[in-house]
Amino acid sequence: MVLVADWVRLLIVCVVFTAAAGAIAWFAGLATPKPFLKAAARAALQLAAVSAVITFVLTHLGLTWAFLVVMAVVATATSARRTGAGRRGVWVALSILVGAVPALGLLLAIGLLPVQGIALIPVGGILIGGAMTATTLSARRALDTFRDRHGEYEAARAMGFGERDAVCLIVRQPAAEALLPPLDQTRTVGLVTLPGAFVGMLLGGAPVWQAGALQIVVLLALLAVEAAAVATVVELVARGLIRRPSQDSEVRLT
Repeated sequence: MVLVADWVRLLIVCVVFTAAAGAIAWFAGLATPKPFLKAAARAALQLAAVSAVITFVLTHLGLTWAFLVVMAVVATATSARRTGAGRRGVWVALSILVGAVPALGLLLAIGLLPVQGIALIPVGGILIGGAMTATTLSARRALDTFRDRHGEYEAARAMGFGERDAVCLIVRQPAAEALLPPLDQTRTVGLVTLPGAFVGMLLGGAPVWQAGALQIVVLLALLAVEAAAVATVVELVARGLIRRPSQDSEVRLT
C-alpha cells in the first residue's frame, strides 16, 4: 500500500512539473506545451525501459560497450536533427566522439575508472551527453551566424580570405558561447550545484573525499570534451561539412 502511495505521489509531481513547464512557455510566448509533453513522456518511457534492462547490461561487459554505442548513436541523431543540416548532420558524430572517446580511454588507462558497467555507463553517459549539448548549441549558433552575417563572409572572400578562414572569422566566437554552461557549472560546483556523480556516491555510502575527487575529475574531463566538441564543430562548419541545404547554394553563388 505504501508503494502504491509513493508511485501516486511521484506521478502527481511529474505531471505538475511538466504542466508548469508547458504552461509557462505557452503564456510567455516561448513555445507551445507540445514539446514539453513529448519530452516528459519520452523521458518516462526511456527511463522505464532502461531500468528494466540496466541490471542485466551492467553484469555483461560486452553489453555495456554496446549500450555506450547506442548512447552515441542517439546523441548523434538528436544533435543532427537540431542543427537542421539534413544528411550532413551525420558529421556531428565526429564532434561528439572526438573528445568523449579519448577522455573515457584515459580514465580507464590510468585506473581512475574501473572496467565495469556500473562505472562505464554513467561516466560515459555524462561525457557523451555533454558533448551532444555542446555540439548542438555551437552548431546552431554557428549556422545561424553564417546565415545572418553572410554579407561579412562575402566581404572577407572579396578581401582574399579562403572559404574556411572566412567562415571561421564570423562563426568562431558565436560557437564558443556553447562553452559558457560547462564553464559556469565548473566554477560554481559545490556552491550552486552538487552534480549527480557526487550526490550518487554519497548516497551509495562513499567517503566525501572520494566522491569529491571523482566529481572534479568528471567535471574537468567534461570541460575538455565540450571544448573539443565546439572546436570540431567550428572546423566542420568552416570546411562546409556541416551546412544547412540553403547555405550550400549561398556559398556557391559567392
